[in-house]
Formats: sequence, C-alpha cells, structure tokens
Amino acid sequence: MAHQEASAHDPAPHGGEHQEHGHHVNYWKIYWILLVLLALSIAGPMIGIKAVTLLTAFGIAVVKAYLVAANFMHLKFEKKYVAYLLCTAIAFMFLFYAGVSPDVMKHRGRGWHNVAAEKETERALSASPEKEHGGH
Repeated sequence: MAHQEASAHDPAPHGGEHQEHGHHVNYWKIYWILLVLLALSIAGPMIGIKAVTLLTAFGIAVVKAYLVAANFMHLKFEKKYVAYLLCTAIAFMFLFYAGVSPDVMKHRGRGWHNVAAEKETERALSASPEKEHGGH
C-alpha cells in the first residue's frame, strides 16, 4: 500500500520519463541519440575530408546543443524566452567583435605596435611557393 501511494505521487514512474507541461520527454532516447552524435563527431575528422570534418564539428554540435537545451534544460517549454536569449547572445557577440576588432585586425594602432604579426606576415610573404609545396 505504501508503495502504491509513493508511486502515485512519483513524477517519474517509468525510469526517468515524465510529463512536462503535457509533453512526454524520454531522457534515455535523447541520451542515446547524443551518444550516437558524439560517435559521429569523433569519427568525422578521422575520414580526412575537410567538408565532413566541418559538418561533424559544427553541424552535429549545433544539433547536440539544441537537444540538450530543449530537453534537459527544458527550454523547449519556454519558447518565448529562447528567442530573447538568442537575440541577446548574438547582440553581445557583435558588441564584443566591434570592441576588439579594431585592435586585432590591424598591425598598428595608436600607442601600440604588433611586432609578432608583422614578422609573421613578412615571413609568409617572403616564402616562395616552391618551398611550401616541396619543389613542385
């Protein structure tokens, strides 16, 4: 009798699955999907094709981030806040880029001089194409 009363109030009676605002969430299914995507993202760079590497590095990372945010962080049920958070994050990213780009995209500025960047540029420009490609 005590077991029946406890299970009647248990929010997760079926091994981690429970109802969230009327939506059925199967955490184990999502977990296994994430494991498969992890294996694909590890195997992708091993193929050696740059396009496959980029797809597995960034494409699968976006899918995994969405699955985690939508299901484990319960953002799937907070749709009105997701757009606000995404727009805020993008705005901060552009603000950060605008703040640092004048310094990092130039070799000289007012009161500073990037000697290492100039030396690397000179080295790259002075290297002949024959030396870089093994004399072909």
